[in-house]
Amino acid sequence: MSRARTRREFLQQSALAAGGLWAGGSRAFARTQPANEKLGIAVIGIGGQGAWNLNRVAGEAIVALCDVHESRKEVIENRERFARAKFYNDFRRVFDRKDIDAVLIATPDHTHAPAAMMALKAGKHVYCEKPLTHSVYEARLVAETAAGLRRVTQMGTQIHAGGNYRRVVEVIRTGAIGAVGQVHVWVGRAWSGGGDRPPETPPIPAGLHWDLWLGPAPYRPYHPAYVPTKWRGWWDFGGGTLADMACHYMDLAHWALELRHPGIIEAQGPPAHPESAPPWMIVRYEYPARKELPPVTLTWYQGEKRPPHFAQGQLPEWGNGVLFVGERGMLLADYGKYVLLPEKEFADFKPPDPFIPESIGHHLEWIEACKGRGTTTCNFDYSGALTETVLLGNVAYRCGEKLEWDARGLKATNAPEAMKFVRRSYRPGWAL
Repeated sequence: MSRARTRREFLQQSALAAGGLWAGGSRAFARTQPANEKLGIAVIGIGGQGAWNLNRVAGEAIVALCDVHESRKEVIENRERFARAKFYNDFRRVFDRKDIDAVLIATPDHTHAPAAMMALKAGKHVYCEKPLTHSVYEARLVAETAAGLRRVTQMGTQIHAGGNYRRVVEVIRTGAIGAVGQVHVWVGRAWSGGGDRPPETPPIPAGLHWDLWLGPAPYRPYHPAYVPTKWRGWWDFGGGTLADMACHYMDLAHWALELRHPGIIEAQGPPAHPESAPPWMIVRYEYPARKELPPVTLTWYQGEKRPPHFAQGQLPEWGNGVLFVGERGMLLADYGKYVLLPEKEFADFKPPDPFIPESIGHHLEWIEACKGRGTTTCNFDYSGALTETVLLGNVAYRCGEKLEWDARGLKATNAPEAMKFVRRSYRPGWAL
């Protein structure tokens, strides 16, 4: 066997491992089921992103639907479309049914973990939107539970199934820009509650089960500043722009560079508000060396903030992006394209022959793995660690401390006060 071929196979194996396709992939978790049978799927949250997800699993047997907002247009339409599916308002009533093989969760962040844990404990396979959970502790618990129960899992980082991400991973892994020591990730979106809770207490809209929408979160009166879409800007329900978008964009760096847990996390932004997320924030994550790979510093920017390379005229104005800085150059990527920089120095660059298989589709990966064949690329082992890392940026920001993070112990060794942001409490009836 030639040396080139040996290296090719090594790179392929390591790339698959980084994406959750090799060791720890979902093949080991899949239960026996004839591949030509349709899965019995329950979909929790069928408006907004949930409606989009529902469309992508609609070819299976949709046996149960659940949503707390009965009067929402998409909820009404999907109930009519899947009239044979039993409808629920409270997802806690769904999981005992024997005709449910798998559960798709597309609720606001604060109910991800309770729904996922109930589904896993009931023996169901789980697809859950990003971020996997609302807190760092929940991400670890959900991932460990899924592994222990050998369930097929997938987090909804759908861009992971795209071809461009695979090509970027291949280019980085084959050393086109040399060893990478820095990554910069930026997103212009700015989810923020804007400050204090609104003082008004308007009536709850007909068809909205407000207490069920709150779920495990502390009680507060209804206000349209939260429902249906603005909840991301409030700490009790979401995690701002970081929790919304970093699982998509930081995923590329985690995959390409085999990152998992940072050792240092430091954040800056406007003064932290106890209720609402900030309009801008910068977070620096420091990762240790991984075998032969060097330490990496990943810096996240949101809102109006950008890496200094823009002011220095080194980057084109692409909008959101990921910049890998290597010893021999840089790679700039977004969802659909990438470029090596400076371009004149890479004018003769030939990308490696593709060695990461194309995805059959993010949802279809999960469906096929549930039927006992294929794998998922964002199983909860991989995506749980990614979610932990993302949410630690919010912990550092809210805590106001540079965190020295003990990933194994799930604690900041220098800042015990950070624990109140690592793990949250729940209203009675919603404990994990």
